[in-house]
Amino acid sequence: MERWRGYQAVPGGWGRSAVTIGVFDGVHRGHQAIIGHLVKRARDLGVRSVVVTFDPHPAEVVRPGSHPAVLTEPARKAELIEELGVDVLCVVPFTQDFSRLPAEEFVHDVLVESLHSSLVVVGENFRFGHKAAGDVPLLERLGRTFGFAVEGAPLVSADDTVFSSTYIRSCIDAGDVRAAASALGRPHRLEGIVVRGDQRGREIGYPTANLSVHRYAAVPADGIYAGWLWRRGGERLRAAISIGTNPTFSGRERRVEAYILDFDGDLYGERVALDFVSRLRETLRFDGVDPLVAQIGEDVVQTREALAE
Repeated sequence: MERWRGYQAVPGGWGRSAVTIGVFDGVHRGHQAIIGHLVKRARDLGVRSVVVTFDPHPAEVVRPGSHPAVLTEPARKAELIEELGVDVLCVVPFTQDFSRLPAEEFVHDVLVESLHSSLVVVGENFRFGHKAAGDVPLLERLGRTFGFAVEGAPLVSADDTVFSSTYIRSCIDAGDVRAAASALGRPHRLEGIVVRGDQRGREIGYPTANLSVHRYAAVPADGIYAGWLWRRGGERLRAAISIGTNPTFSGRERRVEAYILDFDGDLYGERVALDFVSRLRETLRFDGVDPLVAQIGEDVVQTREALAE
């Protein structure tokens, strides 16, 4: 998959293409349906498929301070989009000037003049242009003017719940990582660098890998989770994951820590990923180290059981 920074990076001699547009945070099942349809139709038409997305998140530019929790970091999002068979990922820098581009100019400058779109695939709730004034009917009218077709992809849902990035964020915020995984089509993932903590885990026989995560990362609700820790190179390790302030030791800083089962090594400085499979319990305050250690032992047993499923 080719990767472009900005639609101005389109190479000379670029032919027709099939395009979809969106933030695509999470690349969830709804996004997968849209992008999958795009890839299929591009092949039918004999043109290249292009996914246009934005960086940073438009909300942060339009309403500073409103940046939503991020489900997938840019590199991870690109990997997931590439796995769907897309030919080109075009990441458009979302600036104040770009945010003021009227819907009609957006279509002319990006879809027509730059990408030479013959087909545009969007979800039925797609909005675009300054103040999100553009919608699918306007896109269809512009398509007739400029000579490209527009195809809508239906929203994906289950049990009357439409899968969206907002819905998934709410699941993660509530600690319901199973529901989030159902909408994502895979477990929710956090990525970060392993840093040194207070070393208390090592002192009680359960050393943990402390993750430093991005400030906008979608961190699940406080609690204990069963999940997988991924190292570069594809090594997957079972992990009991704790999120919270460590109330037994009167902690104040919220942390993401993972006790890695059956592992004896050093991960400091490594960039790793945590996939959340299930929530085991809420965070508790214990009256001393001994009951804490006993509970961690039970958490490890439940982690093995959850991951064996």
